[in-house]
Amino acid sequence: MAQREVPTDRYGSRAGRRPPRWAYWVVLAAAVVVGLVVAVVAYQNLGSQPIEGEQTAFQILDDHSVRIDFQVRRDHPERPADCLVRARSQDGDEVGRKEVLVPAGATVVSRSTVLRTSKRPVTGEVYGCSYQVPSYLTKEARPSG
Repeated sequence: MAQREVPTDRYGSRAGRRPPRWAYWVVLAAAVVVGLVVAVVAYQNLGSQPIEGEQTAFQILDDHSVRIDFQVRRDHPERPADCLVRARSQDGDEVGRKEVLVPAGATVVSRSTVLRTSKRPVTGEVYGCSYQVPSYLTKEARPSG
């Protein structure tokens, strides 16, 4: 059976043009660049943290305080850091929170702090650490009275 011809002025031509060979290379290069950008962004967001705090021990001192011992590992020991520690109660509520200044020093630093709580704590933990130290932690305390 012979193929039926359709009017080209009404339906257009069936013959499609193939894109030039260089277009494939341009698309491939663009895909490689996009892949590299995605890899860099993923590494920055999911790679190792530049600073990390880890709780090493905690001790419940009484119904309203807990001592938290923790270790800070950082890539830039010449920079001070701010670590946020918190205590939680039996029902999971956060019952205490405190910022702890970690002065510039060694790559790995051990710190200890006592945290006052609003009700009986059952655990103490490091919530996180950052190089963004608030000004109120770095200034000398003003005398009260």
